[in-house]
Amino acid sequence: MAPKTRTPRIVAVGSPLTLPCGITLPNRIAKAAMSEQLGDIAGAPSQTLTRLYSAWGRGGAGLLITGNVMIDRRAFVEPRNVTLEDDRHLEAVGNWARAGAREGSVMVMQINHPGRVAVGPLHRRPVGPSALRPQAVGFNLRKPRALTLDDIAGLRRRFARTAELAVAAGFAGVQVHAAHGYLLSQFLSPIANQRTDRYGGSPENRRRLLLEVVAEVRKAIGPGAILSVKLNSADFQRRGLEENESLEVALALEQAGIDLLEVSGGNYEAPAMTGVVQDGTREREAYFLRYAEELRARSAIPLMLTGGIRTLDFMNEVLAQGSVDVIGLGRPFAVQPDIAAALLTGSREPAVLPTAPRLPMPGATPINSYLQLAWHAANFQRIAAGERQVSGPGAVRTLLAAGTTVSARALTQF
Repeated sequence: MAPKTRTPRIVAVGSPLTLPCGITLPNRIAKAAMSEQLGDIAGAPSQTLTRLYSAWGRGGAGLLITGNVMIDRRAFVEPRNVTLEDDRHLEAVGNWARAGAREGSVMVMQINHPGRVAVGPLHRRPVGPSALRPQAVGFNLRKPRALTLDDIAGLRRRFARTAELAVAAGFAGVQVHAAHGYLLSQFLSPIANQRTDRYGGSPENRRRLLLEVVAEVRKAIGPGAILSVKLNSADFQRRGLEENESLEVALALEQAGIDLLEVSGGNYEAPAMTGVVQDGTREREAYFLRYAEELRARSAIPLMLTGGIRTLDFMNEVLAQGSVDVIGLGRPFAVQPDIAAALLTGSREPAVLPTAPRLPMPGATPINSYLQLAWHAANFQRIAAGERQVSGPGAVRTLLAAGTTVSARALTQF
């Protein structure tokens, strides 16, 4: 396949971007998905979640991507995820969409199924492409059930229905989560997917479900809504999804007509998305830049790069070079909700913001992941309440309070 050419251009984070579906992002800064865990007990968006997105909507980002919204209330990524499988909560979902978009940001809902890494409900057996346990500690306690062909057909319908409902409620589109070791990512992985039917074996078969979901979602939301996909550049595991195969998946997604591809990487066993594992471009800030550059040489698909980006100069550099089209930031938005506005005026760099506490000891990665979750959860509550001060790295009291909140949510969810 001959490389596609792109006209050299000078762009900056403040430049608008019109996606193939026709929707224009007012600037190139996106709030990437972070799991808020702020649904209510019935799976509806809570008022706290709506206030959080109202704050982020005032913060200047061109694109706001929500955290996980579940397509099936029988499988949660985390406690208190929002669930959208029918129209029972559509009014609350619409309020959520309007809150984020009120000041001009484009709101996109991330839709997902956890597959074999579901945390609950605890009384249910998780499902996956094959009956193989994940290797991540805690997630290996329950052996998943292999999905049948009828199950797979049902999953396609659920992704499409959730997407249809999201757009009907006022979201500009959806992002299909096919990264980080969740269900669609599991189908792509040679480790998790050892099926012998048309959904397993060859790379073409392993990507079949993702492409079918994309086709069903596009049919459900129409050509004028955003259809994004979040894809691993690699699983960063031996015998997992590798970069060369991921590039082929990305090219297939371009042919399928998606509007925006977000590049990420890793899973619960190898959490590259948090910076624990990197792809060799860390000295250039972004965790997955090399992959994006390789894909850009072969594709004109709009690209969003998330992970490790910390300076305005770097953002403008990669945008001007045409390596990527949108800059995704996650954790900085959990600390300063108006970080996009600050970047657009050149007055603040994400690097100077406080970061979550970490335990500097071998083997502390699972604990540090929990501390990070708890710290960000506490800050989401502060942002929603209109507070400007966030927890510093040594805020033990905040960690204890956030940990209690997360644990309480777990108890009330299941």
